Amino acid sequence: MNHLRAMTRNGIGIRTAQARSERLEGQIHVYDGAGKGKSQAALGVVLRSIGVGIKSLSPTRVLLLRFLKGPGRYYDEDAAIEALQRGFPHLIDQVRTGRAEFFGPEDVTRFDQLEAQRGWDVAKGAIASDLYSVVVLDELNPVLDLGLLPVDEVIRTLKNKSPELEIIATGRGAPPELLDIADLHSEMKPHFHPTAANHGIEGIEIYTGAGKGKSTSALGKALQAIGKGISQDKSHRVLIMQWLKGGSGYTEDAAIAALQQSYPSLVDHQRCGRDAIVWRGQQQELDYVEAERGWEIARAAIASGLYKTIMLDELNPTVDLELLPEEPIVQALLRKPRDTEVIITGRCKNTPAYFDLASIHSEVFCHKHYAEKGIDLKRGVDF
Repeated sequence: MNHLRAMTRNGIGIRTAQARSERLEGQIHVYDGAGKGKSQAALGVVLRSIGVGIKSLSPTRVLLLRFLKGPGRYYDEDAAIEALQRGFPHLIDQVRTGRAEFFGPEDVTRFDQLEAQRGWDVAKGAIASDLYSVVVLDELNPVLDLGLLPVDEVIRTLKNKSPELEIIATGRGAPPELLDIADLHSEMKPHFHPTAANHGIEGIEIYTGAGKGKSTSALGKALQAIGKGISQDKSHRVLIMQWLKGGSGYTEDAAIAALQQSYPSLVDHQRCGRDAIVWRGQQQELDYVEAERGWEIARAAIASGLYKTIMLDELNPTVDLELLPEEPIVQALLRKPRDTEVIITGRCKNTPAYFDLASIHSEVFCHKHYAEKGIDLKRGVDF
């Protein structure tokens, strides 16, 4: 049974990566849409790649090329990138281009065109150099949508990349030509919950849907919290709590290990569940016991205020499988300290009541995935 079938039978099921064969070829990823999580997903892939490189003693070198994000403005991912650069100073290169404010097609200036070209010149050199195993082209999509770079030249360069290189393009407005050559296309669509806004509930983010990028975005958010701790009060501890993942070889293992290696006092990791896929209608007593054990850890962590960021990975399918009731989760989230952020991930068929408390909710749609073409997953990118 391949990875995709394992994830879609009856809608729920998490599979370990231990027995997987893996691809050697790099793919072209595109994360677009109006929802949050695109740049975070790219940073999560970067962290995962670095973690695998450390473990294999063959370091992964990454270029973060950020269009439309010039100096002079703070962006959500700045703290996450600082955490990456401090933790792995010789493995991360960052280049920023553009001005520090938003603008539309009618506001394009000569400076914008020159800055986009400067960034693209760097990208072309990096793609041709074989120095990098991952190149992130953050906000490339809106650059193309604004007409700041010739789409045909960009497509030609990406199609001629070395076979091993992984390319990640992010941002709204990806042109059809880029989507045509993409091997993976995940779209983040926003959902708005008036209950959260009307009651002033903040700090709850949910990533759900069938597309790739949910846990990866949450890892990017964890990086962001660590980065804030480094630059501010050094108290931004992170808890990563995972359900349905009692074995080893999961997609996030190398990324979490890399975080713990560089920031041992800031990152705690707990997991629960059997080392097996849990199907609807086939739940075992141990599944309920393990789910409840994980929730007791999470509930205490949320209430304590000791953690500034808590990642509840695969909580949604755990609730969807009726391994946990919804109401205690709702109550715990309503009572959480104001400065504690909670990120909840995982697909689900039925919408839990706590979704109404989310200030940010992105549903990740899978428009294209290389696994559908029979291409093996790649260690350090997919697992």
